[in-house]
Amino acid sequence: MSMKKPAADQTLFKLRLERSRRDLFDMLEALYGRHPNYTDVRARLETAMLKAWEDRPNDLKWLDMKRDLEPDWFQRPDMVGYVFYIDQFAGDLNGVLGKLDYLEEMGVTYVHLMPCLKPRPGDSDGGYSVMDYREINPKYGTMDDFERVAAALRARGMSLCIDLVLNHTAREHAWAEAARKGDADKQAYFHIFEDRTLPDQYEKTLTEVFPEHAPGSYTFDETLQKWVWTTFNTHQWDLNWANPQVFLEIAEVMLYLANKGVDVLRLDAVAFMWKRMGTRCQSEPEVHMILQALRAVCRIACPAVIHLEEAIVGPQEMLPYLGRGVHDGKEGNLAYHNSLMVQYWSALAARDTALMTHVLKTHFPTVLRNATYATYIRCHDDIGWAITDEDAAAIGATGHGHRDFLRDFYTGNFPGSFARGTLFGINEDTGDSRMSGSFASLAGLETALEADDPVAIERAIDRILLGHALIAAYGGIPLIYMGDEIAMLNDTRYTDEAEKAHDSRWIHRPVMDWDRVEAAQSSDATTPEALVYQGTKNILARRRVTPELHAGHPTRILDAPEPGIFALIHDAPTGGLLCLFNFTENWTSVPGEWALDQGLRDLHDALSDRAVSLSDGNVALPPYGRVWLR
Repeated sequence: MSMKKPAADQTLFKLRLERSRRDLFDMLEALYGRHPNYTDVRARLETAMLKAWEDRPNDLKWLDMKRDLEPDWFQRPDMVGYVFYIDQFAGDLNGVLGKLDYLEEMGVTYVHLMPCLKPRPGDSDGGYSVMDYREINPKYGTMDDFERVAAALRARGMSLCIDLVLNHTAREHAWAEAARKGDADKQAYFHIFEDRTLPDQYEKTLTEVFPEHAPGSYTFDETLQKWVWTTFNTHQWDLNWANPQVFLEIAEVMLYLANKGVDVLRLDAVAFMWKRMGTRCQSEPEVHMILQALRAVCRIACPAVIHLEEAIVGPQEMLPYLGRGVHDGKEGNLAYHNSLMVQYWSALAARDTALMTHVLKTHFPTVLRNATYATYIRCHDDIGWAITDEDAAAIGATGHGHRDFLRDFYTGNFPGSFARGTLFGINEDTGDSRMSGSFASLAGLETALEADDPVAIERAIDRILLGHALIAAYGGIPLIYMGDEIAMLNDTRYTDEAEKAHDSRWIHRPVMDWDRVEAAQSSDATTPEALVYQGTKNILARRRVTPELHAGHPTRILDAPEPGIFALIHDAPTGGLLCLFNFTENWTSVPGEWALDQGLRDLHDALSDRAVSLSDGNVALPPYGRVWLR
């Protein structure tokens, strides 16, 4: 659908093209300038962008204009995310429409539909083995259903996020099927080898992603009688991003999805996109060039759309995905703050925030340009204990010892542990482990309920609310994973399904318990789910009216005067907001004088909306207490 004034419409497109021309074409020239098809691909890309803009629905064009005028829209404190599998949450897309009141009541303004594009049949790695980028998973509905959901979300001021897998396609994708039938052009879309000579050389420096159930990084295809690069699973064929045709294809898919109403593209598995002999083939410089170019494509043809780059890596490797150095302000708008999540669980087990403070203070800048974090405590994935030997040593610990401690603690094998988790996998070479489990079960609620211990139940509830208050206060977009707001526990029924039984991550991917929701929504209920729900809802409501939490304000991590307290401050133009979190089950305090020395106007808690009275000159924090002090 074109606008009424096509001449003005084309002029606007040309202006946006000029604005981002160098961000796009400088990268493409560097990546593909010597490729024989480069000139043709570049011309076809310009044509594709113009057509996508001309076809873009009018309401989305107006949204483009609005967000161009308000580029900080995703950094504002009214942004709150909710993440779910469509079938687990509401059955299908039409079911999602019936649950929007629930999301709105909770204060959600960002909705992430977990993989919803058409996957391969059978085991699809939770939907991340995509068979068709332009179709919706048939069990969820149709593209028309998807557009209705997108429009309904937009009408409520909610942004829609979906996954776009960039590193690989399913073996059953049309490109791979054509390759298997002998199409040379499509074979060039993938990394295919005649024999093991080159794969063996590459594998000397590669890290196995799933060493237990998908060892190695290559799969012999019986049809081709050749080896295919398969970083993740045998049915996931890695795309060859050194081929400019792949860039063009994915750019066209991206524009297609944008015009269907997507606001946020979660670009999955981006770290693995570029291959280079002698490296881990992760986070190579070309990856950032590709991602900047893809970002520029959206800024030209659909500027309302932003990018969330999924790279679950260490801080030094993660930050470039938010645009650092030559890509400053030009690459991803969002990236997962994996370190914050890991450090929350580490501090909770240790009852000590020294490591958390060190990592978050030394590895992350105080402010980002045109970008922010997606903050979370749990997600659909496992938890890898991403704590380096160097960071552990900085606080007098050993990396291996601390990672072993966390593994034992969160599997419930450490004396005094409250946690109930299960191993997802363990690297036999390094001993490093990965953990599955729901927020509530890892935080001790499952163990406490089984023991029928009222004090332990209260403590578990407070740990959950501590986590939600932390991600709400850190800056960026806090993401609530489905069911965490009602303290859903581990669900072991996945072991009864053949397609899921091998993957312990399904233990924290339960079907939404709507009876539990209804009970939790009762204003006078005192059950754990009700206390967590009401507490979480209040945290998010208070976040909305706390302007200091805008992600564009500098955020500094402070050395707290007590070892069990984590402290950060937002330096807003109107004054500081000092956020304190007690990671112990004991009462503790900080000197009131120390708090006031951080530049506070008074000691008013924005989280509870109450004045804080000093006790013997101290700000007292109860077990797992949290305050946001102005």
